[in-house]
Amino acid sequence: MPFDGIVLSAVASRLSALLTGGKIDKIYQPEADELVMHIAAGREKHRLFLSANSANPRVCLTDDSGPYPQNPPAFCMLLRKHIQGGRIARIEQKGTERILECTVDTVNELGFSKNKRLTVEIMGKHSNIILVDAQGGRIIDSVKRLTPEMNRYRQTLPGCPYIEPPSHGKLPWYAVGRAHIAAALAEAGHPQAAGAARVAKAVLSAVQGIGPLAADGLAAEALADTAAAAADGASAAAAEEALADAILRALQRLADRSRRGDFAPAVYLDRDGKPLEFHAFPVPSLEGACETLRFDDIDAAIEYYYANRIASNRVRQKAADLLRAAKNSLDKQCLKKQRLLEDLARAENADKDRLFGELLTANLHILQPGQARARLTNYYDGEEIEIPLDPRLSPSQNAQRYYKLYGKAKTAGVEKRTQLAETDKEIAYLESVLSFIENAATAEETDALRLELAEAGYLRRAGRSAAKKPAKPAPLSYAVCGGLRAEVGRNNRENDLLTFKRAAGGDLWLHTKDIPGAHVILFTEGREAPAEAVREAAAIAAWHSKGRASENVPVDCTLAKYVKKPSGARPGMVIFTNNRTLYVKPALPQAVPGG
Repeated sequence: MPFDGIVLSAVASRLSALLTGGKIDKIYQPEADELVMHIAAGREKHRLFLSANSANPRVCLTDDSGPYPQNPPAFCMLLRKHIQGGRIARIEQKGTERILECTVDTVNELGFSKNKRLTVEIMGKHSNIILVDAQGGRIIDSVKRLTPEMNRYRQTLPGCPYIEPPSHGKLPWYAVGRAHIAAALAEAGHPQAAGAARVAKAVLSAVQGIGPLAADGLAAEALADTAAAAADGASAAAAEEALADAILRALQRLADRSRRGDFAPAVYLDRDGKPLEFHAFPVPSLEGACETLRFDDIDAAIEYYYANRIASNRVRQKAADLLRAAKNSLDKQCLKKQRLLEDLARAENADKDRLFGELLTANLHILQPGQARARLTNYYDGEEIEIPLDPRLSPSQNAQRYYKLYGKAKTAGVEKRTQLAETDKEIAYLESVLSFIENAATAEETDALRLELAEAGYLRRAGRSAAKKPAKPAPLSYAVCGGLRAEVGRNNRENDLLTFKRAAGGDLWLHTKDIPGAHVILFTEGREAPAEAVREAAAIAAWHSKGRASENVPVDCTLAKYVKKPSGARPGMVIFTNNRTLYVKPALPQAVPGG
């Protein structure tokens, strides 16, 4: 995880300088494990972001202004009660560990001064935000409650004493001695083992708050420092001592730079321009190998890294339950279709029941009560046929039973075919929604899809207090060849809006052939669209479909006036005529703001 003790040291140094003495004006909890605190310090106003998210825990100043939930969670209300309106007395890092402590001066109901400590633990899946009574050292509450069943060493329940996470024998980088480093080197492997990996392992196991990136850098620095001694052919013991001394010197330089606040934040990008790593100091192994973005302060680097790295992950997290609900509904409809097909297959065999009834009626005079089977001649083909009978019924009653089975099967066949047609429509609709969910790029898109599924009856409607106001439709818009514009629906409601409200009869309508996807309207402005513009619009339709990963996708194209909506059809479900099919590779032109 990039957010190690060195990064937190830079964050703590900056926050202490900016926020000490500041007043906590507002507290919000946008997610279950995230907090935003509005702090007025001097003439400046800051937003402090705290996250205990297991995948992306962090602390930094942010420019994000919401939106925030209308109904704050219980932990947010508790923080408002205890520390909102208080002043920040100090912000400091616990040793060099990934623990930040923010001490807040508050006044209780009786007017007495009371100190509270908000402790943020940045430790991967064990990350937490804990409010502690500074005088008694007891926990008031935490964003993640750990029970004895979850953790026998420490609990984070209200009333429990606050216990620091175990150090596992690690020491702060400014307090490490030669004996500690030498022991770590001995445990890391034989001196003849791979040098850099062994040294990095020793640093990770001995020094508090050092992450893999920093450990690799320190290892390279220490090995370069001892290269001359190794070249002179020093003994193994002397080489180990020299290496331990070199590691200590590298750690001392790290401590001095941290103490001076001499940080140089950087974000490293991969070939696609996506953030790969970030750190408070330059990382030698990534310098030159990656595109590097330099930042003036650590908060800007953290914000850039996480905003560009986890935006899509955040959308996927928000859409996870939506995707699960849509898939479950689709599975149910597919199972229903399978059973309907089985019922229809049985109904197609109903003619055998009619034949049995006819043969039994024609041969009542030779049948005896109590028979379990009857072998009769089929007068249609002259062959003998065996008919199962119910011994409890008379021959006449057995004949009537087969006639009833025949009549019931024929009636059921008509009903089953009607149900099958409706089920096919529901499957097509749910597949289109799944395609939109999988391609959703923003939280607003998933919210619109959530509302659509709720209105279709596939999700429980939110209560009035929790319901969000539907976002204004904003189809995606693209500029294509010939100065024309193509618009794309981001959900089925926007599909209907585009096709039946915005499009003129002479505009072109495009949709992937037999593949769930979005409606695309190419606005022709009353003239004939260039062939290249049509192909670009078809490529857009292929991109905004379930066939995005394919190379050659069929796309139907017709005039908007030939697209109709059947009565009672689900949103986005249409029929069309006079179409032609293009085969294109999914691609996007330059996007422009939606209209």
